[in-house]
Amino acid sequence: MKIYFACSIVGGRQDEAAYQQIVDALLADGHEVPTAMNAGPGWQTMEGSPDPNEVYRRDIAWIDESQVVIAEVSTPSHGVGYEVSYALERGKPVLCIHRSGVKVSKMLTGNTMPGIRIAEYADLDDARRIMRDFILKSEKSAA
Repeated sequence: MKIYFACSIVGGRQDEAAYQQIVDALLADGHEVPTAMNAGPGWQTMEGSPDPNEVYRRDIAWIDESQVVIAEVSTPSHGVGYEVSYALERGKPVLCIHRSGVKVSKMLTGNTMPGIRIAEYADLDDARRIMRDFILKSEKSAA
């Protein structure tokens, strides 16, 4: 499955280790993650284009091509919020995961649009279980 992984870039990189482990888990499960470089230190290469229009067009195309979006939302990010909204407006299933105990925007937690799921995880094994369950349910509903 092609999965668009969204995470904070400009908003802060304090969760980079978690992003990398999440993407590594998705890749290990055989999924295609076009934004995998954003999870680790390679994010500067991905965001290296000085042209914001180029970055926007590339990322929107990746969302359009993906079956689902998984967003790590522990660190607030304007871009991630936009990507979540864009995907939902196009009927894509979206999973927003965050570390236990982190306050998440009520714009996400209060969202009643079809296709969104918000889940907190205690550790990376828990995050992997939540993602696998979400992906399985998304595959079943698409069939």
